[in-house]
Amino acid sequence: MAVGGMIGGGIFSTLGVVISVAGEWTWVSFLLGGIVALASGHSYSKLTRQIGQSGGSYAYLRETGWKWAARIVVWVLVAGYTLTVSVYAVTFGSYAAYALSMPAWTAKLAGIAAIVILAGINLIGAAEATLLEKVAVWGKLAILLSLAGIGLWHWAPDRLVLAAGHPVGFGEALIGMGVVFMAYEGFQLLSYDYEEMRDAPRTIAVAMPLAIIVTTLTYIVVALGAGMLAGADAIVAHKEVALAVAGREALGMIGFIAVSIAATFSAGSAINATVFATARLAEQAAQDGEMPRLFASRDERDVPWFGTIVISSLAIVLVLVGGIEELVEGGSFVFLIVFALVNFLAIRRHAASKWVALVGLVGSVGAAVMLVLHLTDFA
Repeated sequence: MAVGGMIGGGIFSTLGVVISVAGEWTWVSFLLGGIVALASGHSYSKLTRQIGQSGGSYAYLRETGWKWAARIVVWVLVAGYTLTVSVYAVTFGSYAAYALSMPAWTAKLAGIAAIVILAGINLIGAAEATLLEKVAVWGKLAILLSLAGIGLWHWAPDRLVLAAGHPVGFGEALIGMGVVFMAYEGFQLLSYDYEEMRDAPRTIAVAMPLAIIVTTLTYIVVALGAGMLAGADAIVAHKEVALAVAGREALGMIGFIAVSIAATFSAGSAINATVFATARLAEQAAQDGEMPRLFASRDERDVPWFGTIVISSLAIVLVLVGGIEELVEGGSFVFLIVFALVNFLAIRRHAASKWVALVGLVGSVGAAVMLVLHLTDFA
């Protein structure tokens, strides 16, 4: 679940965006992001076990007695998850339209259709099949790692360099860490299901760091391998479908089809899971009086229908008005702020190792600052 939550749309959505910023330093952006995510995962794990209940950062704040902050954070989280739904929808639509050689305008239509269909599945109360989800996660991991392996076998680091006129260095790698951080959103979803886990303290203590390490290594080797296969400039030119281009370079039409299927299935699964989890987070907050009561409304199928419809509708609007780059950067900024807050709480409540949480706090704040400077053209 944690690996799927991160890779669900992460690398498919963000690779082209971060390469456009960091070029040959992209792998460093993913490494730095992984370190910050690992430190933040340590804080999430420790805080969840300390309070012994589900709810993530929202629950941590209420347990600390900061109900006013919990009220703000739950709205920020709902906004952040809605942004990620829109990113996954754009990814779904882009890969689907590109694979079927359809006009560019159909990509948004396909993304909107994916949201509508998956929101409908949520509304009729259909649960995801556990076996299918496991096959999806490990299947896309196999495809991504195979793609990376072929690229690394044909070692060509010069293809990672952007065209002349786009010099990059370590500073751009730091900006890239901020831009790409949305790719690490997902592991914290485990904190929402703490009470449903078997041997929850041990499970979450092992699952969070292991998932982040596996995901970070996957991102690094894919950034290197796919970049060497397709070339940095080609990936930037087709940033919405970067890995499909790399798949075609690796294995021709077979690679193109395999990556396209993995991307669309992965993005669709991520849309479904994110809408499901976010509607239930809003429901919990509404029951606590932190959001309007309508978000706590359930229909005859015992589904929080209002939250599902609102989140899906807002995501559709974002698909219509936003490009992949703006959506990724917006989502990254939201989760950097939330992760910084969680690391701060872990230090304040003496829940986690002070120095590990401090790495997560400084890294999150620093990446958010670099991202803002990038967006305002100061960096």
